[in-house]
Amino acid sequence: MLAKKKSSESRSRRVTRVEPPVLEEAIVAAQGLTDDIDSQVEIAAQLMGLPEEEVRPVVLKAAPQPRRSERLPERVLMPERADGPKVVVVERKRPRLVMPR
Repeated sequence: MLAKKKSSESRSRRVTRVEPPVLEEAIVAAQGLTDDIDSQVEIAAQLMGLPEEEVRPVVLKAAPQPRRSERLPERVLMPERADGPKVVVVERKRPRLVMPR
């Protein structure tokens, strides 16, 4: 008896696993989008699919993450480059068209 050949359809089928974020991840994402506490609560609640009343106390306890601009010094000195700015040129070669005879 010969073994059945697997169809290509079964090999090409992909399964995507969807995992909702944990509450802390949703809060960090909301803090990255806005500084307004009420907006953070709304965003995190929508991401989690939870009522805002459950999310609000956790958002209020979470320490606000410092903005990137707050962590950088006011002035950043960059060393001067003697060779000047770098230039990148991108050229696109079109495919050769063959005219029928």
